[in-house]
Order: sequence, then structure tokens, then C-alpha cells
Amino acid sequence: MADTVLYEVSDGLATITLNRPEAMNAMNIETKVAFRDAALAAAADEGVRAILLTAAGDRAFCVGQDLKEHIGLLAADKKSGSGQTMSTVREHYNPIVRALTGAAKPVVAAVNGVAAGAGFGFALAADYRLVADTAAFNTSFAGVALTADSGISWTLPRVVGPGRAADLLLFPRSVSAQEAYELGIANRVVPAAELRGEAEKVARALAGGPTLAYAALKESLAYALSHSLDESLEKEDELQVRAGASEDHTIAVQAFVNKEKPKYLGR
Repeated sequence: MADTVLYEVSDGLATITLNRPEAMNAMNIETKVAFRDAALAAAADEGVRAILLTAAGDRAFCVGQDLKEHIGLLAADKKSGSGQTMSTVREHYNPIVRALTGAAKPVVAAVNGVAAGAGFGFALAADYRLVADTAAFNTSFAGVALTADSGISWTLPRVVGPGRAADLLLFPRSVSAQEAYELGIANRVVPAAELRGEAEKVARALAGGPTLAYAALKESLAYALSHSLDESLEKEDELQVRAGASEDHTIAVQAFVNKEKPKYLGR
């Protein structure tokens, strides 16, 4: 895996670190491929019980597409007529977002700085977002004459509502950490110096929790957003039967009866 993305698994926690701080963690081809491969690996690994998405440096989480590389690729496309450059959405961004949102385990994003364009989309693909008080968000797409990608047309309106999503997409602007919290984009805002420690604490707590129950909660929430109440009740029944049959449920009930802290196995 390229050193533009670092990948580490420790005690059930997979940490994916975007590692191009000199370029504000912009997505060039090498980084996109490495990020995609890391996200797919973490989602598929049954030994991974939570995923932490982080970024190097203190200026940016990810500013989306590397426009310096992008403009050269566009010029090459015009000469060849291939149109290959824009296939990056299909080949890279979509698999990343599917891996994070579809992972049967919780995903935590530690947003340390600017999250713009696809970087904003990647943060929204996480289940829980801790945000440095110095961070900011920007949709950016319309500012470079592009439409939404990285799942943001699906995730953003579900977080802030359709009206606010349209405003943020049509009129890109910097959204401060405090406003992001008020809009529901940030689950928690913490001092920048404490971000990594707090994010690891949250992610490791989730990695030690009832993994199958977390997976069912993710599935239930995603399902209910696009189905009726009756359909959602049926889905809850299906998922609760599954969770109730898990070893972790038995462990939790026994620990409650014994007034002990449960030690979950993730199965």
C-alpha cells in the first residue's frame, strides 16, 4: 500500500490515515487507490471490529480531488478523447464510500482540519464524527463546476435536511466546526490538540463493544431512511432476532445479572 495512506490494525481497531499533509491530503490517483484498498480491507476483515479514519497534519482532513493532477489528466483526456479522468468516481470514490457505509462495524472519522469536496463526503460516510474546533467543511463541487460525488448527495440531506443540503451544495462556503455541530455534521467538537486521543478512545470503545449489534444498528438506520414504518418494524424484528442469537447478547445479559462489566467477543 502506498505511503500516502497508512493502514494499521491493533486490538480490533483498523486505523486508516490519509498521509499527504503537504498537499492537504488531496486525492491524487495513488492516494485514491490506496484509500480504496484500505477501506475495502478494513470492511472485509472479520478481526476488525471498528474503523478509525484520520488524516496527517493539522491543516486538512482532506480537500478532495487533487486539482493540480486533475488538470493535467483533463488535458490528456482532450487529446485522447478517452474521458478516463472522470471514471475516478466509479473506480475510487464509490467503492470507498460503499466500504465505509456498508461495513458491518462502526466507522469513526477524526476531522482534524478542512474537509472539502470528496473529503466532506468521506467524513459523512462515517457513523460518528469527532471534529477539531479548528476544522471546517465545504462542499466545493459547484465552485469548480462539478456536481456531487463521494456519496454526499445521499448523506448530506440525511444529516442536515434537503433544504440545507441544497444551500450548501449550490452556494459552497466554509462551515465552521461549531456550525457543523449545530447542523448535525459533527457529533462532537473537541480542542484540536485533543482530537486524536479522543477519537482513539471512542473508536477503541466501539471496537470492544457488541459488534453484531452495531452492525444491525447501522443496517436498521439506513433501511428506515427509505422505507415505511411497517417495513422498518419488520426489519427491526429481523435484526433483533439476529442480535438476540449472538454470543454478545448472552454475555451482556449475564453480566447485567451479575452486576459486572460485559467483555464482548464481537460475535
